[in-house]
Amino acid sequence: MLDQLNSGQGFNPGDNISRRNECTATKPGLGSNGLALDPVQGLAEFKQINPDSIDITVNGRSALQEQNPLGCTIAFEVGAHGRVLAQMAMSQPERNAEACPLAHDLAERVEALLPKR
Repeated sequence: MLDQLNSGQGFNPGDNISRRNECTATKPGLGSNGLALDPVQGLAEFKQINPDSIDITVNGRSALQEQNPLGCTIAFEVGAHGRVLAQMAMSQPERNAEACPLAHDLAERVEALLPKR
């Protein structure tokens, strides 16, 4: 799915980095983006780990945004107990302000591919 979403944007092919449906792809000069599809943990669990995350929406779905010195993660709900994490990590710290808009764009494109609620 990540390769499909990154098509034509200069990202290298995605790498599966865990057994939890998580993959990342790098783009030289920018950083890396990634997706994690979790059918068990929802937004409540994300908020417990990231208490400073802020409430947002992704195409009408409840979501949380967590920015940190390395980038940004957008978590949005999928069903009663699942979530998707869309992440962006910048290779240059001075460009970190771009991380959340890029992560949100990725989250919106992922959400558009999911079954409607």
